[in-house]
Amino acid sequence: MNDLLTQAAITDYDASSIEVLEGLEPVRKRPGMYIGGTDERALHHLVAEVLDNSMDEAVAGHANRIEVELHEDFAVTIRDNGRGIPVDPHPKFPDKSALEVILCTLHAGGKFSGKAYETSGGLHGVGASVVNALSDSMVVQVARNRELYEQRFSRGIPQGPVKMIGAAPNRRGTTVTFHADAEIFGHHKFKPARLFNSIRSKAYLFSGVEIRWKSAIDDGETPTEATFHFPGGLSDYLTETLGSASTYADRPFAGTVDFREKFNTPGKVEWAINWTPSRDGFIQSYCNTVPTPEGGTHEAGFWAAILKGVKAYGELISNRKASQITRDDLTTGGCALVSCFIREPEFVGQTKDRLATVEAQRLVENAVRDHFDNWLAADTKSAGAILDFLVLRSEERLRRRQEKETARKSATKKLRLPGKLTDCSSNTREGTELFIVEGDSAGGSAKMARNRKTQALLPLRGKILNVLGAASSKLGSNAEISDLTQALGVGLGSKFNVDDLRYDKIIIMTDADVDGAHIAALLMTFFFTQMRPMIDTGHLYLACPPLFRLTQGAKRVYCTDEVEKDALLEKGLGGKGKIDVSRFKGLGEMDAKDLKETTMDPASRKLIRVTIDEDEPGETGDLVERLMGKKPEMRFQYIQENARFVEELDV
Repeated sequence: MNDLLTQAAITDYDASSIEVLEGLEPVRKRPGMYIGGTDERALHHLVAEVLDNSMDEAVAGHANRIEVELHEDFAVTIRDNGRGIPVDPHPKFPDKSALEVILCTLHAGGKFSGKAYETSGGLHGVGASVVNALSDSMVVQVARNRELYEQRFSRGIPQGPVKMIGAAPNRRGTTVTFHADAEIFGHHKFKPARLFNSIRSKAYLFSGVEIRWKSAIDDGETPTEATFHFPGGLSDYLTETLGSASTYADRPFAGTVDFREKFNTPGKVEWAINWTPSRDGFIQSYCNTVPTPEGGTHEAGFWAAILKGVKAYGELISNRKASQITRDDLTTGGCALVSCFIREPEFVGQTKDRLATVEAQRLVENAVRDHFDNWLAADTKSAGAILDFLVLRSEERLRRRQEKETARKSATKKLRLPGKLTDCSSNTREGTELFIVEGDSAGGSAKMARNRKTQALLPLRGKILNVLGAASSKLGSNAEISDLTQALGVGLGSKFNVDDLRYDKIIIMTDADVDGAHIAALLMTFFFTQMRPMIDTGHLYLACPPLFRLTQGAKRVYCTDEVEKDALLEKGLGGKGKIDVSRFKGLGEMDAKDLKETTMDPASRKLIRVTIDEDEPGETGDLVERLMGKKPEMRFQYIQENARFVEELDV
């Protein structure tokens, strides 16, 4: 009988079972792999992809004007006066124009060799083609060589060849008009305010460009027409952002350094920073005009330069307390903007949220440091005020740490900690982390990979109780919930006090499969309903373990998804020999070295902070109730409404 079953399985799985996705089919099948999802953020990312191409033309010196228009039907037009996309036949595909190849082929573009663009925001050659694939209509017009060409597309498929539609004696550049496909994005629509803000920030990032905004949709808050041109660049941006807030320096520390002049390498860095007692600090960073909300190496280099400069100035004027200042003290009240342009930057993921280029840290740090030293020496009034503020912040931090250390020592003595908890040795909450892991096997690897001083582990024996589907009497008697609350040192519901938390970060670390996602959803539901302030104050995180490890000789690289893996396989790792690909089925299968490097070491890992949309807080509660509540019909309705957006099933 077993032989028959085995034979049947073999005959059911043959060459015809292997599906080959051609052209832009992979994008429509798995949009999340290319733009990070199908939600509102992903929708607006489409505009960023097209706008980045026009910005690349401007940065390269071929365009000085860009127009962005939002139409009544929520289509978007982006027009530049650059060189125009080539329309002549492509050498490799003589029956197709270069325009069609760029818009209908993944990994096709002019930014690989560095000949057409010295620095650019587009790198993978997938931006414009992804927008094309996810639009039910796209029209591209190219004014080039005094002639106007046009080609139309729908869902990534050309509706005919490129055509010459007239003369264009006084016009040049590319115009792209696209309408996002409702089959992909559902009810999500472009929001004028979100587009307006992102477009304005682009104009600050390159002083040589003028960006014109026009919207047929009036939301009552956003101007329907505006022109952005900021010769002062980031300094203007920071001054406008801070408004009337009082600052410790009369003028921000701002500047620009050309890497070619200083280090004989293409690129540059521009920055602006000031400190204020009037608001919380922030940093907005960009690479090749692309926002990097999760920071990266350019941010690290910038803060390193500022920190070393402040400490050196303190030593120069014999202020011994300056030596205790840390990066955290700098970012409290420090409002900073950093924009760098480098050749062939490496980002984490296609959406480019974090810069990973190691060389950027050295370039930015060395470029900023000299200027900061000179600025402090030249403006001793501002330098003294900033140093006094930072010393005060460091003293407050040390005092709070001492108080927390005393409180944590006494709390640890009083608490009956669960037996499964592997606690950290630190006596203070600052910098400590609790990893909630799935089962003992993952816990075993994590135990060897952790930093014993700051990282604690709590393995779950199974799936935690769904608190929305259970009676309140069950909460107190549930073993997993009891262990969790004891480990955290807090109460439930109204008894929860965020100041009682024993750890600075609570990190949910589960396998990248259906069960792992379910456990993470149950835990987030628990924290949302019973410990909501923990989310509001930014203590809850999700770990991001990789799916693949690529090895070539001594070179080892990790990938979070198929797209990143395929891109690296095509590009190569720079090592010798065959590239070996390993897929991690679960955290328990990862050795301690892999787990530490990719998921637990703060220097190299990536975390997702769990937040609640401040603009739509009620929507989060409604969604949790629909998906996790007692009424199965609400879940069924949600599945029916959103089934077409499913990118991947793992059953």
